[in-house]
Amino acid sequence: MRNLTADIAQFLASIDFGQLPEAALPLVRNAFTDTVAVMMVGTDQPVVDIVRRTLVEPAGAQEARACLSSHRVKAPDAALLGGASAHSLDFDDQSLSGHPSAVLVPAILAEGEALGSSGRELVTAYVAGYEVWCELWRRDKNYHRKGWHPTPVLGTIAAAAATAVLHKLPKDRIAAALSIAASHAGGLAANFPSMTKGYHAGMAARNGLISVRLAAAGLTGSDSALENPQGFLTAFSADNAPDRDAPVQLGIEWYLPKHSLLVKRYPTCYFMHRSFEATVKMLEGKGITGDDIETVEVKMGRGQTTVLVNHQPTTRYAAQFSGEFAIAAAVLMGKMGVTELTDAVVQRADMQAFYPKVKLTPLDEQDPRDPVFSPTETVTIKLHNGTVLESGPIETIRGHASDPLTTEELWQKFAACTEKTHTQAAAKELFTLLQSVDTLSSARDVPTCRSVFGDRSDV
Repeated sequence: MRNLTADIAQFLASIDFGQLPEAALPLVRNAFTDTVAVMMVGTDQPVVDIVRRTLVEPAGAQEARACLSSHRVKAPDAALLGGASAHSLDFDDQSLSGHPSAVLVPAILAEGEALGSSGRELVTAYVAGYEVWCELWRRDKNYHRKGWHPTPVLGTIAAAAATAVLHKLPKDRIAAALSIAASHAGGLAANFPSMTKGYHAGMAARNGLISVRLAAAGLTGSDSALENPQGFLTAFSADNAPDRDAPVQLGIEWYLPKHSLLVKRYPTCYFMHRSFEATVKMLEGKGITGDDIETVEVKMGRGQTTVLVNHQPTTRYAAQFSGEFAIAAAVLMGKMGVTELTDAVVQRADMQAFYPKVKLTPLDEQDPRDPVFSPTETVTIKLHNGTVLESGPIETIRGHASDPLTTEELWQKFAACTEKTHTQAAAKELFTLLQSVDTLSSARDVPTCRSVFGDRSDV
C-alpha cells in the first residue's frame, strides 16, 4: 500500500506556476469567469439567504468579501457563501463526476483575498486542487452508486489542497490538512432535489479551508488518512475496493487538460443536457406539439438514471434532476433557462401531463471520459399518428470539454448571469479581468459589487 497522503502532500508542497501546462491556463481562466457568473446569478437564491443569515452574519471577523460584495466576513464563511451561491442553480461547470469550480474558486478567492495572493498563486492553487480531485477520483469513480455526492466528498479534499498551496504550508502540515479534510468530507445524493445540494459546494469550500487553517495552527491528523484501509478511499467506495496502490501521477500526468471542464448552458443536472438539446433539434420547424406525441424514450447511462430519479417533479429542485422535465421543457417550451426553473413552470398542467410520456432506459456502457455517462444517448419520439423520430447517437454538446464554448459564448452566459448585479460595462470589466486572472497583483483587485446583498452594513 502506497503512502498516498504523503505523496500528494509532497506534490502540493512543490507545485509552482512555472510547472503548469500551458493548455491549462485558458481552462482555469474560463473556470474563474464562469464560476463568478453563476455565483452572481445565485446570490438571491434561498439557500444563500439561509446560509448568510444563519452561519455568516454572526461570524464577526472581516477577512474577505462575501460573493465579491461590499460585505466582509471571515474567509471560510466567504467560501461557504460563494460555493453555495455558485452551485445553488446547478449552473456551474462539471467534471470528474462533480462540480470542481464551484468548490475551488470560492475557496481560493476567499483565502486568496485574506492572504493577498497574486493571480498566479490563485491559478496555481486551482490547478493543484483540481489535480488532487482527479487523483482521488480515478481511484474509485462510482460514488453516486453508494449514495454519495462527489462534489462535497472530493471537493473538501481538493479545497484543502488548493488553500494549502496558497498558504505555502510545508509537507507535514499539508498532510495534516488533507487528513483533517478527509474527516470533513461527505454529502448525500438523496439531498439533490433540495437547497442542500447547493449548500454542499459551499460546505466543501469552507471545510477544506478550515482544515488548512487548523493544520497550520498545529492540529494533527493521520499520516495515512486517504489510503488507510479505514480511511477516506475505503469509506466512500461503492465496491469497498478502491485503488490504494497505484502510483501518484500528480505533476507527471496533468489531468486538467485531459479531463477538462464541461461548462453548462442550462441550470440543471448535466445528465439531462444531451437529450434536451437533441429533442429541441429534432422538433425544430416541424410544428409538433405535446399533444401530438405519444411517447418519448431516452436511452442514457445507468449512472445518469441513478441520479435523474424525479419522474413527476413538482418543485424546481426536483426538476433539476428529472429527465422527464428536460424532455417536457424541450417539447413544450424549447428552452430550459433560469426563468423556466420555477415551481410554477414545473407544476403547469401541460408539463405535468407530459411527464408520464417520457421513459428513461438505462444503458450499461460507460463513457471512458466519465463512467457515470454512457458514451452516447438516443432520443426516440413516437407520435400518435405512428411517425417515429430518431435522434441518432448523441455524443456531445456545446460546452463539453470536446466542444468548448467560444469566448463570446462564455461572455453571453456571463452577461445574462450578471444582469441583476452589474451594469453591462461593469460586467464586461469583470469578465475581462477574470479572463486574465493569472495577471492580477492580488485577489483583492477583483472589483467589489455593491449591489449584491444591498447597502446593508452587515451581510
